[in-house]
Amino acid sequence: MPITDTNAHLSRWPFRRVANDDPPSLVAQLKRLAITEAWTGSYDALLHRDLSAVNERIVADCQRHGAGVLRPIGCVNPTLPDWEEDLRRCDEVYKMKGIRLYPNYHLYELTDERFKKLFAMASARGLLVQIAVMMEDERTQHPLVRVPHVNTAPLIDLLKQTPKARVMLLNGFRAVRAGLLLRLQATRRVWFDLSTLEGMAGISRILKQVPADRLVFGTGAPFYIPESAVLKLKESKLTKGQLDAIQFKNAQAL
Repeated sequence: MPITDTNAHLSRWPFRRVANDDPPSLVAQLKRLAITEAWTGSYDALLHRDLSAVNERIVADCQRHGAGVLRPIGCVNPTLPDWEEDLRRCDEVYKMKGIRLYPNYHLYELTDERFKKLFAMASARGLLVQIAVMMEDERTQHPLVRVPHVNTAPLIDLLKQTPKARVMLLNGFRAVRAGLLLRLQATRRVWFDLSTLEGMAGISRILKQVPADRLVFGTGAPFYIPESAVLKLKESKLTKGQLDAIQFKNAQAL
């Protein structure tokens, strides 16, 4: 069956080299794992200030190297000037289906009025909003670049004010506590990728808290090893309906 990876990146991780961090190698690896589509952002978006150029490059790289697999996801930083134009171009020029945000690297909280404005504008355009809750385990971060997890609790009230919004939390299972996880999934407008779900039979365990229609497949590649994400699908006892939903149907619907 097809697999849609909702959490991949191109370019170089800023702090060290990782395997398959060039587009041809990454695409070849995804194909070997039967991943037929990968929603792809850029690591450049974490620290570069010219996000317009970053978004332009990710579109060009996906077209040049993607071979029908890579689907570009742009980034918008509401703390930078003219971010509204970046959002417009993601939607109208590049025809992206969503945007990927890094609040902890861009130094804003989800209570920030600038984020609320971006959230409302993206939702009004019908764009999926992906929020990277973390990018790297806090235990391995460079001591000069300590980046805290994103506090996702404000999303609950914000979703009530933005009825058309759809949110996907990336790399969230290490950072979101069980009680908040239940409240977020209860909104029925938040999805979670599996990239940081740890432990044996992890999907079977998380299904006790989050239904299959709220889970999507995500590798976190190339920083995380994508084979690990594929093994998660195999080690848990899942029905065909649950497996199809997680592998591709939920992402397709989004």
